[in-house]
Amino acid sequence: MALKRTRPRRRASITSLIDVIFLLLLFFMLASSFSKFSEVEIASTTAAAGKTSDNPILILTVGTDTLLLDGKAVPLSHLAYRLEIHENDESVPTVAVKLTDDVTTQTLIDVLAELKRTPWIEVLVVEPT
Repeated sequence: MALKRTRPRRRASITSLIDVIFLLLLFFMLASSFSKFSEVEIASTTAAAGKTSDNPILILTVGTDTLLLDGKAVPLSHLAYRLEIHENDESVPTVAVKLTDDVTTQTLIDVLAELKRTPWIEVLVVEPT
C-alpha cells in the first residue's frame, strides 16, 4: 500500500484583499470630498399662517422652463436684479414661491439659492392647490 503524500497547505495571501480595500477607501474619500452640502430654509404657508403683515407680496411662479415674477417672465440669472427694485421700499417684500406640477426639486433649489442672494426679502413657499 502506497502512502499518499499530502502537501502542506499554503497560507492564503491577503495582499490582493488589502489592495482592494485600500482602493475602495481611497475612492470613497475622494468622492465625499467633491460633494457640497448646503442648507436651504423653507417656510410653508402653514408655518407662516400665524404671521400677519402688511408687507407687499410678490408672486413667483416656478415651472420647469418658466419663471414668472408677478406674471412677467424673468430669467433665473436676472431674478435678484428684478427684486432689487423693491430694496428701498419701507416694508420688506415677501416673495411667495408658487410651484407648478412639473417643477423638479433641483429647479426649486436653484430658485431658492438665487433668492438667498437678496437677504432683505422674505421667502415663502406656497403649497400647491
